[in-house]
Amino acid sequence: MNNPSRRVQDIVSEAEWNTRINLAASYRLIAHFGMSDLIYNHITARVPGSHTEFLINPYGMMYEEITASSLVKVDLDGNVLFNVDDTFSVNRAGYVIHSAIHAARHDVECVIHTHTRAGMAVSVLECGLLPLTQMAMRFDSIAYHEYEGVAVDLDEQSRLVKDLGERDVMILRNHGLLSVGKSIAEAFNAMYWLEMACRAQVDAMACNTPLHVPPQTVVEKTNHLYRPQVRRPFGVMEWPAMLRLLDRRDESYKN
Repeated sequence: MNNPSRRVQDIVSEAEWNTRINLAASYRLIAHFGMSDLIYNHITARVPGSHTEFLINPYGMMYEEITASSLVKVDLDGNVLFNVDDTFSVNRAGYVIHSAIHAARHDVECVIHTHTRAGMAVSVLECGLLPLTQMAMRFDSIAYHEYEGVAVDLDEQSRLVKDLGERDVMILRNHGLLSVGKSIAEAFNAMYWLEMACRAQVDAMACNTPLHVPPQTVVEKTNHLYRPQVRRPFGVMEWPAMLRLLDRRDESYKN
């Protein structure tokens, strides 16, 4: 334990504390909407003002337990810079995936990775995600990354980054889903929509009847209407409502 006599809020900057609160909220929301995987997977956020430090969940805590203070600060080399409870460590697979993206994409504040049932199902389909629903059409370009085994090898980082490119979502083949955003709110919104699109596709395909796919012109029009420069930044308007939802249920994520 770094210093049990002082609150984390008193140790870190105001900007970092606010990021910690929003990141803890995103963990609680992922659990609330049924997208968590026991103690596994990760959501990371860049420490404000730094391109070499980010916050990640302590390995061993469930998403519904995460608080602003419990988040672990690490650097791109995997060194733990701050951890309020040394009984919890950092999952190497999470470090490998998330550090690669944070290092390569300075425009990205937040990275989310999930192993949901629907996400894993779509990840094994050769067709990938189809433009069957309005939610799916929100994504004009989806990245795909081939499965290479549990992500513990640093050698895989360059391929992860190359496959993601400048996109905001990626389907990890035979594995799960990944989203990034310029803010925690945007990354959460991208993951929520991607997850809902996957669930709808899996449900539709399970009906064992021909699928109706809209014309490409309609897909492109729909995507255009959802773009941030046409509509508004994804997730920004929704985020305060998400925080109010958490506050009505359990405000402990702010601790």
